[in-house]
Order: sequence, then structure tokens, then C-alpha cells
Amino acid sequence: MLIRPKRLRRSPTIRELVAETHLSKNGLIYPYFVVPGNNITHEIAAMPGIHHFSIDTLLKDVDRSLQLGLNKILLFGVGEDKTTDGSSACRENAIVPSAIRELRRAFGNDLYIITDVCICAYTTHGHCGILHHDEVQNDQTIDILAQMSLAHAQAGADMVAPSDMTDGRVLGIRQTLDQHGFENTAIMSYSIKFASAYYGPFREAADSSPGKGDRKAYQMDFRNPHEALREAYLDEQEGADILMVKPALAYLDIIHRLRQNTHLPIACYHVSGEYSMIKAAAEKGWINEQHIVMENMHAFCRAGANMIITYHAREILEKRWII
Repeated sequence: MLIRPKRLRRSPTIRELVAETHLSKNGLIYPYFVVPGNNITHEIAAMPGIHHFSIDTLLKDVDRSLQLGLNKILLFGVGEDKTTDGSSACRENAIVPSAIRELRRAFGNDLYIITDVCICAYTTHGHCGILHHDEVQNDQTIDILAQMSLAHAQAGADMVAPSDMTDGRVLGIRQTLDQHGFENTAIMSYSIKFASAYYGPFREAADSSPGKGDRKAYQMDFRNPHEALREAYLDEQEGADILMVKPALAYLDIIHRLRQNTHLPIACYHVSGEYSMIKAAAEKGWINEQHIVMENMHAFCRAGANMIITYHAREILEKRWII
């Protein structure tokens, strides 16, 4: 007898019935970049379709996202006053807390607001922590990250997402939030964030390029999968609610390994370089954008991610690539 697995591939109906991986809009998180000012909607040159928004235009765009069923956002602040210690990120009237308050006032609990916590866009030197003699000071940085997280929680953020890769920052943030009555504010930690060349377009979007040097002294070495798992384990022990792998596409093996070693939800960040390369190739007519995007999204789920942060999220829903 000849075994015929192709029987279960003969039509779209049977393929849907036996599919082992399912992608849902409920697992998509859409990043936004908010800037000071009014009536600003400025396309980011290196990221076609992605914009800087002032708070007033952000509200309008988020409303469009909600109408599509896209109700989880990751918020980045851009264009704030830059200082050597990034302290402008902690102000009550900083751009991110201000945006959170307006989003909460407009949409209530219909919108789930996650905020990026890192001071690279708020420092004159562009590094992710307080710099002294050209070296990031780990322990001094924890306090300012905790205060930044507190400012976001006080404004109404549902979840904070530290992306700095400072040792011990999840514990510092958790303790600060709890001490101020924000024990229900969740932490999605960028637990395994690699020092990657895929971040190039984001540096333009967030105005966060290092003034000199690079971030290899604190972001993960992409050659080290075991060290990556250790980083995630430490964040889990410190109280992270969700663990993240960033970038996503080049690190499917890390997502899979992490899935085998934790019971926590896993997020992956489909980063700017991965997004922009697809957009550039699609513009040239070299690829079918829909097919490539959806193949990638299912790959993330198949590897073990519960949620995907992606700049494609809005387009996926607008064009009904999933329903």
C-alpha cells in the first residue's frame, strides 16, 4: 500500500482543517513612534508605510487600528530633550506619558498600551544607559529605567517593555512599580536582544544611533544561544511576565529553544531591517509581499512565539491577509 500524505493537501479546505499552526490578529502588536508637536504625520524614509505621529494624529491613527481589531500597541518616544543621563524620559510631561494619558482618555480599556523603556533616544550619546568614561554604568542605569517605567505606569500604561539589556533591570522595575501600587502593571522584557545589524532603519525612526562605539558590550552576541537562554532565565526569575526575542526572523532557533525552556509567554520582535528589506524587494517586484510576510508570521508562531511585534500588523489586517 502506498501512503499518500498529499491527500490532506488537495484543496484549501482540507489544508485549513489540518493546519498545525494558526495565526490570529489577537497575537499582533503594532509599534508607534510619537513625537512632540501638532498635526505631524511624517513617513520614515527607511520604513515605507511607518510614520512619526504627534499625539493628535496618533489618536486618529490608533482609532483606525482599533477599527481593524488591532488593539495592542508598543509606544516609542522620539524627539524629546536629550541629556547625558536621559532624565527627560522620566518627566510627567514627557512625550510618552503625555501620549499614554491622551490614548487612555480617548479609548479607555479598549486599547492595550505597551511602552518601550530605554533611554537611548533621550541621551546625547545615544547609548542605552548612563555613560561614564565611554562605558555604560549598569547599576546607575537601573534606577532611571525604573523611574521611566513608573512615569509610564502612572500615566496609564498596561505594560512596560525594558529594551536596554541592563543586568537586573527587571527586578529594579518590578520593585519600583510594586512599591508605588502598580503591581498589576506587567513587564515584557526584551530578554534576548541581540547586537544586530537588522536595527538600522529603527535608528533613523527613533533618532537613537550611538554617538560613538556600538552596543555590543551590553546587547547579546549573536553567536551565543546558551547565554541567550541564561538571560531569559534571569529575567523570568526577576519577575518578567513575558520574554522577548529580538530580532525574530534570524533567530527562529532561539525562539524555539526558549519555548522548550519556559512556560512564560514569548514575544518576538520582527524588526525594522526585516521589515524594510521586504518593502524594498516588493517595490522592485522581486517578491510577492503578501506571501513573504505571511510565511514569516507563521514561522514565528511555528517556532513558539505567542505574540509578534511587527510593522506589518496594520497592513495584514487592512488587506485582510488574515481574518
